[in-house]
Amino acid sequence: MIAPTSLGALSTIHELLTQLIEDLPAADVNRRWHPDLPSMGWLLGRSIYLELYWLRERLLGDDDLSGRVRHIFADTSLPTPEQEQALPPREHLLNWALEIQDQHLTLLANPGQLPDHPWLRDGWLVDYMLQVHGRLYEQMLSVRHARAVSQDGAYRAHNPLEARPPSADSTEISQGHYRIGAREGVVFDNEQPMQMVEMRNFRICNHPVDNAAWLAFMEDDGYGNDAFWSDRGQDWKAGSGASHPWHWRRDEDGHWYALGLNGPAELIHDMPVSGICWYEAEAFANWASARLEGFRGAVLPHEYHWEAAARIGGLQNAGRVWEWCGNPLHPYRDYEPPVDVEMRTREFDDRHPALRGGCIHTQPSLRRISLRHAGLPDAGYLFGGLRLVLPPALEEEALYIEQWQKFLAG
Repeated sequence: MIAPTSLGALSTIHELLTQLIEDLPAADVNRRWHPDLPSMGWLLGRSIYLELYWLRERLLGDDDLSGRVRHIFADTSLPTPEQEQALPPREHLLNWALEIQDQHLTLLANPGQLPDHPWLRDGWLVDYMLQVHGRLYEQMLSVRHARAVSQDGAYRAHNPLEARPPSADSTEISQGHYRIGAREGVVFDNEQPMQMVEMRNFRICNHPVDNAAWLAFMEDDGYGNDAFWSDRGQDWKAGSGASHPWHWRRDEDGHWYALGLNGPAELIHDMPVSGICWYEAEAFANWASARLEGFRGAVLPHEYHWEAAARIGGLQNAGRVWEWCGNPLHPYRDYEPPVDVEMRTREFDDRHPALRGGCIHTQPSLRRISLRHAGLPDAGYLFGGLRLVLPPALEEEALYIEQWQKFLAG
């Protein structure tokens, strides 16, 4: 039995996906706005292909429609230029999407037309598709953001952002065993199997780094001082010419503002910084450790740090921005990939640092502690920010005393 609430949620995400296309000029739909992001037209088309593939091909044995577009949408997250050139124009794409979405909602509302299949028990497939569409929706918003950044836009900041060092306010997490991953439910393959992980005690900052703290990093030559940057980070910085987050701009008075999804906007001082890549987050942690009182030993958290703290309520302001972690996304111990290739995580390659927590655009169906995300280290378009992890208080004090004694000894 498929719950009416699940069908209602699926209908809602269908509308959200198509609305992102409906209000765009036709020429913008199938255009790449960032080299590492597909077009919005391709993302909408992939959402339709996946429904066709799972519902009609896998469940009903009908591969007619999915087979026609498989060469454009199958088994990839970043299409080739040739695949995107095969996309239909906006009106054709929208009509096709709306027709398929309506047909599938009708089919799912009449379970007698569907076979007895494990994917349909308790509405599993509907809830799974809802989450996949939620991820595609957020990716489409990243494309919309890239489009807005490319169009720029003059603005004058009314409440200029002022630099302020971050707060070292933190919560200490005790040594012990912590649950990592999802025990059960409709989740992605990378969230299982559940683990029990032994961890040493650590401190995690109560709040993610905000805009004012990021400006403090910038004004202290954070981008210019190579001592804060890894070799790969320096290569990225040199190649990109980055000296600020990719969507920040300065007005004619020298004050910073942001290019948001809906155009230029104020940078609120205590809002979590967003739109930074992993290299920038790593450099900020190195800067804080070297230059700020109370932050010695600061690093990006391992995602186990993040999840352990989240499970005991040690995080505040989580869910506003994705938070970069210090480790690459990896399969959990005893992981078994799904038989269906379209349900497998593709980022298990040691090249994609993990992100945790979700952002303001993350759909309700995806808001859970075990949810994992990943991106390339130069991906500033992921609505990503950061939160720092610190050594235990006693460990830091012992290190300070040792260093002080060495200093006094000359």
